[in-house]
Amino acid sequence: MSAHHPSSLPLVLLHGAGGDASVWSVQTDWLTARGWQCVTLELPAHGDTPGPPLTGIERMADWVWTQLDARQIGPVVLAGHSMGSLIALHAAGQRPGQLRGLALLGSAFPMRVSRRLLAQAEQEPEEAIDNVVRWSYAQAEPLTPAPGFQSPQAYRELLLRQQAHWAEGSLLATDLRACDRYEGGEAAARSWGGPTLFLLGEHDRMTPVAQAETLRAALPRQRTVLLDCGHNLMAEAPHAVAHALADWMERDLGVCRT
Repeated sequence: MSAHHPSSLPLVLLHGAGGDASVWSVQTDWLTARGWQCVTLELPAHGDTPGPPLTGIERMADWVWTQLDARQIGPVVLAGHSMGSLIALHAAGQRPGQLRGLALLGSAFPMRVSRRLLAQAEQEPEEAIDNVVRWSYAQAEPLTPAPGFQSPQAYRELLLRQQAHWAEGSLLATDLRACDRYEGGEAAARSWGGPTLFLLGEHDRMTPVAQAETLRAALPRQRTVLLDCGHNLMAEAPHAVAHALADWMERDLGVCRT
């Protein structure tokens, strides 16, 4: 495969439920310092993007393409974590010709959410955030945390800040419902069919590794990398995630750095 200059092939990064672009800060710092171009998007009602929040994965994928079109960015490599992985997948299925690669982190399909957590996110969002944080790490306080490790407390504070942005309802509940209701994963995978990286946490309790099998089977040009962490890969294994993305882009996509 011919090599592409990274300026013409940016890596577009999509956050998960209740998050913002800061979840990628270690990876973007590491990658840009080594010549990669990274673009982080924040969904409506997340980060600095005004609301209201979007209520379905399909609408979120439409919004991603609207943002990239407006910035005249493309073709791209799309990467997403958790809810962001479903958005990236659906976006890939919508416009496969505008993608060169797809990276799915902490992904599963279907991405079912327990009725109890959905109700809690609607009625007692702070308690739901506590549960999400607890279930997102393999180890809350590792003896030797990885460089750049984001603590569960820092992740909790991030989710609480995002929740406070949207006063007219529960942002977390809106995002979790979108994940739970999404049905288009297999069709999107078949439409895309291109080189795909699955970057999964071996100890993931939110989207266990086995729950990615349907998508992995639908994407024959896939590579799977397992990391020794939980669901919040970017926080728990930050440099391992960055290395895995860079290695995949170089080896499987033929992308070179500056």
